[in-house]
Amino acid sequence: MRRRVTRPVRLLGLLLAAGLALAAQPAMAQPPAPATDPRQIYSSESPDWLRAVGKLQVPSSTRADTIVTAWHCLEFYRDLSKPIVFTLLPGSRDSIASEAYRLADGGGMHADWAILRLYDAVPVSSVNPMTIHPEQADPGRPIIMAGYSRDRAVGNNGDHLSYDPDCAITHQSQRSSDSNCTAHKGSSGGAVTQVSPAGDPRICGVISQGNGVGLSTFVPINGFRHALTQHLR
Repeated sequence: MRRRVTRPVRLLGLLLAAGLALAAQPAMAQPPAPATDPRQIYSSESPDWLRAVGKLQVPSSTRADTIVTAWHCLEFYRDLSKPIVFTLLPGSRDSIASEAYRLADGGGMHADWAILRLYDAVPVSSVNPMTIHPEQADPGRPIIMAGYSRDRAVGNNGDHLSYDPDCAITHQSQRSSDSNCTAHKGSSGGAVTQVSPAGDPRICGVISQGNGVGLSTFVPINGFRHALTQHLR
């Protein structure tokens, strides 16, 4: 029998279709804080695909069962008696929680990604799982960054799912890419999504780190696509 969760560290993960958290501040110059915060709080008026962004708790396709997150979210996970828990829309009447286990990860901040699997898959009748961007994200198109930021304002100390609906990739490489998205500490492993010209939301990366004022780094899906493909059912 699995034990109940005790003193969890709340982090963010993303549910993927298969048949199928921000860390330490980066050592780089910080741009000036924006005059207004561009992030929005999830509501019934938000894009429906945001329902696939859930909260992952880590102690200090008819069904969807695969999660991607950041490696450093699991860096200090040692006590296997305390389960990892993934929750979709926590605190709402549509909330769904399931325990998860690790499948693979990049092994360090140089490859800040991890793949987990749910013990109990989530029916797609309850949530529309994210699909994977088939290529590298298009730097000419906007991206959306979503997570459970721990700032006191929009993120409400991690209780609100917030997202920057219209930001841009400013630098792109195979292992790490930068953006001007606003995402505060606590969004580790959150979703970086790009909507196709046809209107389909596609996951193109996971949040790694940032400074909370318009500079966020993410790990592109291309950096671990082979591992992800191996584990998708």
